Amino acid sequence: MSVSGMNQIEKLLSSNTYPGRGIMIGKSADGKQAMIAYFIMGRSENSRNRIFERFEGGMRTKAFDESKLQDPSLIIYNPYLERPNIDIVTNGDQTDTIYNALAEGKSFEDALMTREFEPDCPNYTPRISGILYYGEGDFTYSLSILKSADGDPSVCNRYFYRYMPRNGIGHFIHTYECDGNPIPSFYGEPEVVTLPNTAEELAELVWKNLNADNKVSLLVRTVPLDGGEPCEIIINKNV
Repeated sequence: MSVSGMNQIEKLLSSNTYPGRGIMIGKSADGKQAMIAYFIMGRSENSRNRIFERFEGGMRTKAFDESKLQDPSLIIYNPYLERPNIDIVTNGDQTDTIYNALAEGKSFEDALMTREFEPDCPNYTPRISGILYYGEGDFTYSLSILKSADGDPSVCNRYFYRYMPRNGIGHFIHTYECDGNPIPSFYGEPEVVTLPNTAEELAELVWKNLNADNKVSLLVRTVPLDGGEPCEIIINKNV
């Protein structure tokens, strides 16, 4: 399949020392699975002092060394929560906002219209979010980014992208365009990437090519579209 603007995951990641936090969603190359990847990175000791920890119905970030935890407000949250036939993945506590809105009969978009970028001046880190809706043998998915208007904290621009899955194709959105001071926010539409067949292959592609100094944790989740048992891989740099 030839798709304009297709990117290889390894090239996108290895050429960027600090994409920040990132979400990838799409369909496996063989068309049999939905695929999700979420990673976090960090430059400060506080940001790097984290692990992913699974719990029934979701996943949380947790301080690796509780004695070194400083400000937990923007680094401790639930990146992943599940509802019946729905997976939610985000880079902050808006995961809970989306989860609760769906419980009230509202939509992904409704939930995120109540939120904005993080208040971490001068970066104003974007909030990135993804959702998958599973149906009979297939799924659809959406991505969103909430960010300041070119660094102006008085304006929050909200972008939403809805996708129909295609074999071997995913969409990748991350918080930062690259490293810097302040760190420039992600720009443009989610990047189109090629996806492999298995969770193991995707986890290796992502983890191996994230910057060795800045990478912290990775979740990969694949969901068989025939109703089989999902596969999850969690990798923590701090072990």
